[in-house]
Amino acid sequence: MNIELAKHIPISEILCKLNVLPKKVSKKEYCYLSPLRIEKTPSFFVNIEHNLWYDHGLGIGGDLISFGRYYLESRNEDHTTSDALRWIKNIYQYQYTPDISFIPELQAENNQEEDSSLILKSKKSINHLGLIHYLEKRGIPLNLAKQFLKELHVQNKRTNKSFYALGFPNEEGGFELRNPFFKGCLRPKAISFIRGTNPKPEGIHLFEGFMDYLSVVTQLNGKKIKGDTIILNSLSCIKQALPYIQNYGYRFYYTWFDNDNAGTKGSEVLADFLKSESSLKQVKMNKVYQAHKDVNAWHMKTLGL
Repeated sequence: MNIELAKHIPISEILCKLNVLPKKVSKKEYCYLSPLRIEKTPSFFVNIEHNLWYDHGLGIGGDLISFGRYYLESRNEDHTTSDALRWIKNIYQYQYTPDISFIPELQAENNQEEDSSLILKSKKSINHLGLIHYLEKRGIPLNLAKQFLKELHVQNKRTNKSFYALGFPNEEGGFELRNPFFKGCLRPKAISFIRGTNPKPEGIHLFEGFMDYLSVVTQLNGKKIKGDTIILNSLSCIKQALPYIQNYGYRFYYTWFDNDNAGTKGSEVLADFLKSESSLKQVKMNKVYQAHKDVNAWHMKTLGL
């Protein structure tokens, strides 16, 4: 871990791994109870935009490295810059899982053994501060997110740990799960279909993931796409989408796939599956976000995030 790399690690993520969660959240700033001392009124602030912290009670602040030094000092440990860098590396890779929070390590998407261990404990409207800020960081308004997503409390029966995540429903009763540190699925794994505003649309839109779809709807000022939409939730679900497209009368299918090898391959596979549909034309939308990895990355850039 070097100084430059450490400075790019979000302070909020390190605090989350310390099980220090925000008490107040705004677009640019988090407010916490100070992890450096005991207090009852939150006065420890993290500027999300500049990745800087400031403790008003102590009158000190700085970047993640300085936080690491002060944190180690508050625990009577060695606190040189080298000590802080080593501590940051260890804590950033640490797979700590608070009982009711986030899981700070990614599980492999579509890993059947991992996903099959997840149990839905509850489902409700989104109000978890961490999930709300995650949506803000991805450029998705909360009022829009609430139309499509739920806040899920999920338990891993293998580890007996619980966490919160955004849940996007699919056509088979499962959910795609997302939070800042987790990307997975509450099985069964399947596509999601969303009816457009036109009763008999000429086109159907296909997205890899729901964040890309919500990005486009946000760009449309919250208005649904006129044509129908399929969110694949994984490129491995392309075959599941075919019955929703074939012989339905669509003239166009619009692909919003990622600008990477997997997205290109997925587009080619879909075109191969639909080559018998002579009246159906593929329209690749990549030109809209060609300078970015995916639709959501382009969307965040337009918002200055």
